Amino acid sequence: MSFQQGLSGLNVMSKSLDVIGNNIANANTFGAKGSRAEFADMYASALNGAGTNNVGIGVQMASVSQQFTQGNITATENPMDVAINGGGFFQLTDGHSPVTYSRNGQFKVDSSGNIVNNQGLKLMGYQADNTGTIQPGLAVPLQLPTAGINPKTTDQIDMEFNLDSRLATTDPGSGVSPRIDFSDASTYNKATSLTVYDAKGQTVALTYYFQKTDTDKWNVYVTANGDSVGGSTADPQPLTELDFQSDGSSATPESLSFDIPASQNSQGSQTLPITGIDLNFTGSTQYGLDFGVTNLSQTGYAPGSLSSIAIDDSGVIMARYSNGQSKPAGQVELATFRNMQGLQPLGGNGWQRTFASGDPVVGTPGVGNIGVLQAGALEESNVDLTGELVNMITAQRAYQANAQTIKTMDQVLQTLVNLR
Repeated sequence: MSFQQGLSGLNVMSKSLDVIGNNIANANTFGAKGSRAEFADMYASALNGAGTNNVGIGVQMASVSQQFTQGNITATENPMDVAINGGGFFQLTDGHSPVTYSRNGQFKVDSSGNIVNNQGLKLMGYQADNTGTIQPGLAVPLQLPTAGINPKTTDQIDMEFNLDSRLATTDPGSGVSPRIDFSDASTYNKATSLTVYDAKGQTVALTYYFQKTDTDKWNVYVTANGDSVGGSTADPQPLTELDFQSDGSSATPESLSFDIPASQNSQGSQTLPITGIDLNFTGSTQYGLDFGVTNLSQTGYAPGSLSSIAIDDSGVIMARYSNGQSKPAGQVELATFRNMQGLQPLGGNGWQRTFASGDPVVGTPGVGNIGVLQAGALEESNVDLTGELVNMITAQRAYQANAQTIKTMDQVLQTLVNLR
């Protein structure tokens, strides 16, 4: 027995306690991965392997191995928090240094609209163009749009309704003027309204008036901000006449194209003309049932400003606007490695690639062996606190035992020195 074995044991047990202490310290660090101290024994050999001594000369620290197992996912209700459920790392950059890889999804938006972590590193992925089309290719720092969404002119209106076949005609017949009075409900049967938008995103209030003229025949009048779309205000004309089948199952025409002239809205502003609107009546019926509109939609919208974002499980970042519209602003790209234990820890919840880890394999969440994302949640540390406390006791006992071997060797040498 020599002092070397006990000394090497004290040394590695001390390092083991360092590893355990670091694991315990990061038990509540989101995205942190625990490590494990791995040991190897040491033996002395003569030149060319001859005369091998079977007595070991101690122990050495072979490696500190990182454990990349999945941590528990906890909900935070913060839409900028993102957890990776499965394999992969977020890619972060400062624009100069090598890419940092992290499992910590605590992100924020800086003053320039960049998505950044607590160290100010920018999240990387694919940016979307102005139309919301994601541009795959080389990952770049993701930046949320600062401008709002432009208005869209209404170009299609879909209407689906039932006109009550039991109602009496309200058309007073030819030669009577005016044939309809929009302020007199006795001159038409039913009405409904819809808001459309011009090129500036200004609202135009359309009102549809349905006037029964004969069995299975209905006039459809339309006003825009109170002005008749057909004819003139003094002499309004129907936009179209709907002719239903004898069983009331469908109407002719099923669709038509019409223009809305310029008008004055309720705020007193002049709206722009809207041309070439496709009006679709498909699915409309005339049954012995009360009037009811089952579908009334249009394709235009007003301008809007960015109000919030949402990230789906495939990493697509949806920008939501104050006008109710949404479109993709980008998509997060993740990276995986063949040998994750080869990554170099940097601190700040980050790792860097090395020759041992190999080059990153990148892709979008949910593709191949890359995990999916969960927004409004974070991945907890994978450290088992109970297990680490048990490991600490074990390491402490091993440290004490190695100290005891040194003490015993000291007593043996003292006995030899005292021989007469």
